[in-house]
Amino acid sequence: MSTEMTDLFTLKGRTALVTGGSRGIGRMIAKGFLAQGAKVYISARKAQACIDTAKELSQFGTCIAIPGDVSTVAGAQALADAYLAMEPQLDILVNNAGAAWGADYDTFPESGWDKVVDLNLKAPFFLTQILTPALRKAAKTQVAKVINIASIDGISINAQETYSYAASKAGLIHLTKRMALRLAMDNIAVTAIAPGAFASEMNKVARDHGDMVSKRVPAGRVGVDEDMAGAAIYLASRAGDYVVGATLVVDGGVSFTRQSDD
Repeated sequence: MSTEMTDLFTLKGRTALVTGGSRGIGRMIAKGFLAQGAKVYISARKAQACIDTAKELSQFGTCIAIPGDVSTVAGAQALADAYLAMEPQLDILVNNAGAAWGADYDTFPESGWDKVVDLNLKAPFFLTQILTPALRKAAKTQVAKVINIASIDGISINAQETYSYAASKAGLIHLTKRMALRLAMDNIAVTAIAPGAFASEMNKVARDHGDMVSKRVPAGRVGVDEDMAGAAIYLASRAGDYVVGATLVVDGGVSFTRQSDD
């Protein structure tokens, strides 16, 4: 096998920024990137958790914490400024920071709408916009990557009344397509991942009741770290350079079988 083929999935010499990287899916992705040789910056709203995770992950490679809240444009700008104070360009941006809110339809609050939509949908656009000059610099030598973390809740309907979450993730999937068309001309590939059940702070049901959840998944189990890391590494590496605007569903097949009364 040629060197070019054996290096398809390497991230050596590349820098990545993962928002919401202190736990859950963001941490899985950050750890996977480190294992493939990337230098990884992680961001999270809770500063100490961000710092602690970066310290833990440093055993796998260079991992640096940049605490911050990207739910506002000012916060996104502050994160970008902090990153650019340390790096001249950005090879991989993972827009993973997210929030959820559940409430009955008749009482669903505006605060629950705005918090979720601002972080899940507005933040990926504006953080990417702000960091596009840094991505363009990296794209002069190889395809730069933007990976938006969506959800199967943006594809199929579940029983929970998480109106703003479902809408924001469906919107992010479509936004990924629109951004991809524009940024492809700059040698920047924009894609998305739609995770299913992974054990995390956001998905406490999968975390605390994995056996029960697994019964509803065709693959027979909830997702594990390697499943998410593998998907992100594929899209971030040379292997995913020709994937533009697509959403990679990583859910063990559950979105094909899930009904609104599950």
